Amino acid sequence: MDERFADRVTVPDVVGLPFHVGRDVAVEAGVTLANTDPDGAPIGAVAWPGLFYITSQSPAAGAVVYRWDSVRVEVVAYGEAASGAGAIRPGGPPSDVAHAMPEREAFVDLTGPDDRAE
Repeated sequence: MDERFADRVTVPDVVGLPFHVGRDVAVEAGVTLANTDPDGAPIGAVAWPGLFYITSQSPAAGAVVYRWDSVRVEVVAYGEAASGAGAIRPGGPPSDVAHAMPEREAFVDLTGPDDRAE
């Protein structure tokens, strides 16, 4: 009973998109988004209210599935994504010391012979 009458569609890339945008992209492509935990809440309930971003998907973008099959996604609330990049913490204004003192190739001596200290 592996035969299905639904046509085949290509899974879009929704990773990195806000959930509400990814959901619209998925619907346009003919798939639905689902929670990775089959016993968990529906993905729409997990990603509401607030701004959530899609951090992973399965199957991957480009896979061919039956129309309206589920693409399992993980979401994270805006501002809570894990990152290997260090946070930039401003400690003060940037230093422009190198730009504050222009380099001169030649100096003009404006002192006369009587002005020179001996």
